[in-house]
Amino acid sequence: MSEGAEEVINLRSQITCLQNRVRELEEENAKFSSRLSRCRCNELQEKMPREKSENLGEERGEMNSGSKRSGRKKATRKTPGYDTRIMNHHPRRYVALKVMYFGQRFYGFSQEAQMDPSIESEIFKALETTRLLIGDKKEIQYSRCGRTDKGVSAFGQRETVPEEQDGPPEGEIDYVRVLNGVLPKDIRIVGWCPVSSDFSARFSCLSREYKYFFWGDNLNLSVMETAGKKLIGEHDFRNFCKMDALNVHTYRRNVMSFKISPCDMRFEGHQLYAIKIKGRAFLWHQVRCIVAVLFMIGQGLESPEVIDALLDTRTLRKPQYLMAPEIPLVLLSCEFEGLKFFMFFRCWTSSPRSLGE
Repeated sequence: MSEGAEEVINLRSQITCLQNRVRELEEENAKFSSRLSRCRCNELQEKMPREKSENLGEERGEMNSGSKRSGRKKATRKTPGYDTRIMNHHPRRYVALKVMYFGQRFYGFSQEAQMDPSIESEIFKALETTRLLIGDKKEIQYSRCGRTDKGVSAFGQRETVPEEQDGPPEGEIDYVRVLNGVLPKDIRIVGWCPVSSDFSARFSCLSREYKYFFWGDNLNLSVMETAGKKLIGEHDFRNFCKMDALNVHTYRRNVMSFKISPCDMRFEGHQLYAIKIKGRAFLWHQVRCIVAVLFMIGQGLESPEVIDALLDTRTLRKPQYLMAPEIPLVLLSCEFEGLKFFMFFRCWTSSPRSLGE
């Protein structure tokens, strides 16, 4: 069977799987609608304004009766979209979410840059819309594993999840389905897990793994891999990043592994490859700077020894060079100890032709 025919079969299989999933979601939606029709939230909302009006009348009466107290009460800040008083009687806990997104149209993950849309801003909108969030980031002790740049994508971490945990336990909220119902199509929640109050997505992460996809034409891949192996270990990577003196106090990072391998994808005779690099943490633009230097080595513009020179920060300051483009970069996985994520959409995770396999 030809490669084109195999791709058609795989695509048809995935389409069938998606169609089945749509039918299941429609059934779930009908169940939710039935539960919503029996909800008493509207009664609570109607009751609270009446109580507020009565309290306001009492306060006015006290003021008119000659009370010596003066001044106005400080206005209560309202969160748009829902009344937090309704939700305060519900039990709360900490939950870790695993996110997959295609970053081409977003200004990075973080919304701190004040540029929309960002992945983070869309996630918070979804949490507020579904009433799964009360308070701001500081109040809820929100944390994130990393901040990908504009145009960078991320996949979910599939390999740590046992197959029998594809669905949530009985009686649990299916955070994945609820959030994916309101998120844009290029952001998907692919798993969730309850965590302790001292969990930090940033500091509890054991490792992060990136992949950078590229076409291997006119590149000496063996020389590139030899040069890339020099990066393994703990080094000062200030010559392989964008300097951020305000937020970074040390430029030493530990690269755990480095590998260049072909992907299961060809186009008009051109082979797709991927650089896979794993580390405890990475500096701002570190992976894209590393890839840029490796491309120059692969083209014969630099020798592998330039890696040694750039790692020796005592004798060489960072030279000027262009970073590699952001679109082919993917945050492949983030590793945590002891977390068992409840997954969603099994037909995605078992696809025989997933990108990068």
